Amino acid sequence: MRWYDFLLYPFALLYDLVTSLRNIFFDLGWKKSQKSNIPSIVVGNLSVGGTGKTPMVEFLIGKLKSGSKVAVLSRGYGRKTKGFLAANSQSTPSQIGDEPFQIFMKFKNEIEVFVGEDRLAAIEKISAGEESPGVLILDDAFQHRYISGDLNIILTTYHKPFCSDFLLPMGRLRESRKGAKRGDMVIVTKSPETLSDHDKSELVQKINRYIKPKTPVIFSSISYGVPFPLCGDPDFSPQIILLTGLADDGPLVEYVSQKYQLMTTLSYPDHYDYSLSDFEKIKTVFQSFLPVQPVILTTEKDAVKVKSNAPEGFLQEIPIFVLPIVVSMSLTDEAILDGLIQQKVFNKDHHK
Repeated sequence: MRWYDFLLYPFALLYDLVTSLRNIFFDLGWKKSQKSNIPSIVVGNLSVGGTGKTPMVEFLIGKLKSGSKVAVLSRGYGRKTKGFLAANSQSTPSQIGDEPFQIFMKFKNEIEVFVGEDRLAAIEKISAGEESPGVLILDDAFQHRYISGDLNIILTTYHKPFCSDFLLPMGRLRESRKGAKRGDMVIVTKSPETLSDHDKSELVQKINRYIKPKTPVIFSSISYGVPFPLCGDPDFSPQIILLTGLADDGPLVEYVSQKYQLMTTLSYPDHYDYSLSDFEKIKTVFQSFLPVQPVILTTEKDAVKVKSNAPEGFLQEIPIFVLPIVVSMSLTDEAILDGLIQQKVFNKDHHK
C-alpha cells in the first residue's frame, strides 16, 4: 500500500456503499436485469483498465466465428459520438472508439461490431436486423447489470489480481471483491508462460474466497507476434522508439527491452487521442535518433489512432511498425473455456 492510502480510505468506504447498494437493488429485483435475447458472453473485470479485454475478445472471436455469426457490442469508450452505431468501412476511431475500431479492422466482414451506451436498446436493434447474430460478445459489460449475459467472464491480471486490490480511489477496483460471485469464470490474464502449478494453485486459493464454489479459474498469457508496417513497406530495424497509450505499458516495455534495442519510450495515457503537437514530438524524437536508423513501434490499439489522426505525409516520412498481441492458454484451460461456452451459451433456449 502507498503511504497516503489511509487518507483515501473514507472515500473508498463511500464508494463501496454506493456500488454495494446498487448491486443489492439488482439482487433484490428492485432494479431490473434483463436477459439478452441473443446468446451472449460478457467479458469484463472488477478493476479499471489494463486487464486485456480487447485481446480476449479477439481470442473469443477467433474461436467462435467459424461456427456462428459473431457480433461485438461495446460502449465505445472515448468516442466523440453518442447513441447506437454499427461499424462500417467509413467508421473512424473517434466515431466508434479505438478498441471497437481495432476489432472491426482486424476481422472486417467476418463479424459485426456495434457501439451503444444503452446496451438494452442496442441489443433490441441488433436482434431486429436482417440476420440476428448467433452469439453476441458484450465488451466491458460486467457492471452493466441491466443486461444479464449467458456467460459472464471476469478478467484479472496475474500481477494485479482483484483479490489483492482495493476499491477506488485506494486501489483500482470499481466494485467490491465480492462482486466476483456474479462471474461464471475467472481468467487470469497476462500470466507468465512458465507459471508453475504451485503458483497457479496459490492464486486460485486466494481467488476462490470471492467466487461461487466450483467456478473455474483458468490462466492465459499474452505473447507478441511479428511487427508489421502500419503504412507502406519500410525496412524493420531493431532500434526501437516505443509509442504506447496503455493503462499499464510495463510488460510491453520489458518485452521490447529484452527483444530489441529500446532507444526510448513515449508513454501516453490509456485511450489517448493523439494531436498534431504529439506528432511533432514523435517526429522530433525520431529525428534525434536518426543516426541509428530507428523505427517507431506501437500497439495495435494505438496504431488505429495514429493512422486516423496523423497529419498528411507523416506515415510516409516515419517508419511505424505495429506489434500484434496473441492470447494463448493451455489445452486443458482452453477445453474448460470451450465447455463452458457450449454449456452456458449454445445449449440454452433463448426463445422461452
